[in-house]
Amino acid sequence: MIRKALKKVSKNKKLQQFIKKYHISPEYLSTNRRMVSNAVFVGLFIAMIPMPMQMAAVITMMPLLKFNVPIALAMCWLTNPFTMPPLYYIEYLTGSFFLGTKIEEVEISMEWFTNNIDNIFIPLYVGTAFYSVVVSIGGYLLVNYLWERSVRADRQKHRKHR
Repeated sequence: MIRKALKKVSKNKKLQQFIKKYHISPEYLSTNRRMVSNAVFVGLFIAMIPMPMQMAAVITMMPLLKFNVPIALAMCWLTNPFTMPPLYYIEYLTGSFFLGTKIEEVEISMEWFTNNIDNIFIPLYVGTAFYSVVVSIGGYLLVNYLWERSVRADRQKHRKHR
């Protein structure tokens, strides 16, 4: 279902004109299984990292990896101002658990954050590394599974109509 929708969008005449006008390599907008699953991997990996300008980080990955850039950018939007605080708190708790460190009493204020950045930095990024790897690999595998399942269902449907 999603696969067919992506194929329709990629054949849109306005999109094709945009690609020609700005000399965008079509491979960065390709909607095959490999490009979409790579995009989900890159986007989710970057989204889990607490840093500013996550979308710029995705763009800097373009020369290193081939992936569908709009989908990767959309995956970065999963971490937004509403989801960031709980996500980063969970990452901090996980990092503290892995390191066996004492969990600091957390307050949601810039003053508390600037005073305690030394205490929470290492546990936060240990938890971030864990969730970045696990979530991005999980997203990659899920997209591959759903894509292959969709292809099999289409083939079975086609066989029944023959």
